[in-house]
Amino acid sequence: MNIKSLSKSRKRAPGAGRKVGSGKFREPTSVLRVPASQSAVIKDFLAAYQKKKLGADLDSVGDFSFPVENATPLAIPLFSSKVAAGFPSPADDHVEKRLDPNDFLIDQKDATFFVTIQGQSMMDVGLLPGDKAVIDRSKVAAIGDIVLAVVDGEFTVKTLSRKKDGSIRLLPANSTGAYAPIDIKEGMQFEIWGVVTGSFRRFK
Repeated sequence: MNIKSLSKSRKRAPGAGRKVGSGKFREPTSVLRVPASQSAVIKDFLAAYQKKKLGADLDSVGDFSFPVENATPLAIPLFSSKVAAGFPSPADDHVEKRLDPNDFLIDQKDATFFVTIQGQSMMDVGLLPGDKAVIDRSKVAAIGDIVLAVVDGEFTVKTLSRKKDGSIRLLPANSTGAYAPIDIKEGMQFEIWGVVTGSFRRFK
């Protein structure tokens, strides 16, 4: 076999090799020659860059808080009438039942706590900055659930998913594309702390 035919035989078939943008940095790469003495410095820089980028995608949560112990039950009227604007009549015949917000939001009090949403990575499912997410640690997380997870020491709220190869992926819910999915790889610290069962916010 001559050199010309050998070079032809080594040509990569269309679609062969790693998909562009599928590496750890999720973008095209190029070959760069650096002094051997500086290779460790470059590797450390890239590792720090990757960690910083992961932190941006995590969109960590804020304060943790717990339900008040021995809280006095609240019986707030839940009106059955629906209005486009204004306020329903306070007449008793419009009251469907009495609603205790604690009973509505909390299934297992001793396994429930709240976290404050900080970023916008889950805005498409209604979790906005400042919202309080209700976390239940007694529930077993399933694919498709919104969960509170720990990734490399940082807390994040994301949708639990699984890739075709069976590995775990955490999905954001932000159609702007500002946040990338987080693929859980070997060597990463990962734990699910609980399932998000609801949220609430104040307007004033």
